[in-house]
Amino acid sequence: MAKPNWKNRTVWAEDNLRILRGMNSEAVDLIYLDPPFNSKANYWRPIGSSGKEAGFKDIWGLDDIKIAWVDQLRVHNQKLFRAITATPKKSDMAYLIYMAPRLMEMRRVLKETGSMFLHCDPTMSHWLKVVLDIIFKNKFCFRNEIVWCYETPGRSKRHFSKKHDTILWYSKGKECTFNQIRIPYPEYDRARYALDDGDGKGPYYKRTINGREYRHYFNDGKDVNDWWEDLLYLPHNAPERTGYPTQKPETLLDRIIKAASNKGDVVLDPFCGCATALVVADRLGRDWAGIDISPVAVKLVIDRIKKDQGMWADVKPRTDQPTRTDQGKVPPYNCRQNKETLYGKQEGFCNGCQTHFQLRHLTVDHIISQREGGGDEIGNLQLLCHHCNSTKGARGMAYLKKALLEREIFARPVAQNVRASFKKTDVNLSS
Repeated sequence: MAKPNWKNRTVWAEDNLRILRGMNSEAVDLIYLDPPFNSKANYWRPIGSSGKEAGFKDIWGLDDIKIAWVDQLRVHNQKLFRAITATPKKSDMAYLIYMAPRLMEMRRVLKETGSMFLHCDPTMSHWLKVVLDIIFKNKFCFRNEIVWCYETPGRSKRHFSKKHDTILWYSKGKECTFNQIRIPYPEYDRARYALDDGDGKGPYYKRTINGREYRHYFNDGKDVNDWWEDLLYLPHNAPERTGYPTQKPETLLDRIIKAASNKGDVVLDPFCGCATALVVADRLGRDWAGIDISPVAVKLVIDRIKKDQGMWADVKPRTDQPTRTDQGKVPPYNCRQNKETLYGKQEGFCNGCQTHFQLRHLTVDHIISQREGGGDEIGNLQLLCHHCNSTKGARGMAYLKKALLEREIFARPVAQNVRASFKKTDVNLSS
């Protein structure tokens, strides 16, 4: 378990994949993320709201993904790659290719007792659960599919109105932090079932199971189940509203953070948006860090924390990738030691064209490039021959594989024509 290689109350305005790759492993206790849902919608904010420049497009296509993300899946998780490429819709595939490398890094930075809460809606929750099942591997890692039910204006005449979100809770290890949450019984339960025999414990209702009577006292409250209907959707005129699209209520984050972390724990929100998770974490005495691609979101984080904490607020905005300190001293990537290790691992074959070479004819190369956040650790290195290395350049392995395949395909008819012409010439000469 490593310590965070960043300071408390740090927020990055950057692509979260690059920042996550620079974070120490097993340094975070709780991750809450509310990413885009692939909802096929454009979100915008009215002029005059604090989040007016923070609108975003939640419509995905193959043009939105990078070859490097495909490379990471192909190299590090073939099972996940096959599952994602089996999705029937291109937009769903593009969205999952975007999410998968980020979720893989989030699992890595979680402590063994840590948890991830992924907030989504029915648009992609079924696919995201498949992805998370593969990434977290063990059955015990899936804890709950929480259904947050709410009432909002608008009704459908073609189907049942869609009035819930899904929150997928996964833990990294078999044991995880969990604090049971108790809430008051609804008034209608009290009105329908209240009994009181004057024992001094207050009103109760009773159940008989297998001939045994159980009493549930209203004053003790009740345990929270995996469907939450007591947390109201955030109205547009609520004081905590920032005007940010898809903003969630503080009461929702309060429940999640209290349940899955303790005071002094580290909370990370890699899609921090208008900073609701960070504001609540700060209020509850947790350390926190946030990441968002939009500089406007960083400004909202700073403004909301200052408003909540006053003069004691100390937010640290950054754009640079943190440097990992949990790997010890990493040798230069192109050193002799790495070259010999990789030569044995690859059995002397180029990882591109699969041709066998002597050690001196192979070059150390990054699988995930440094500009994409890849480091010099041995797991991110490979050996390529000079031709493959120069063909690939700073691009991903998918580009190299495609170039080699095209070369092979285009070379076939040329070779066949040459062989045919030689045969024809030989026949003519012999005649």
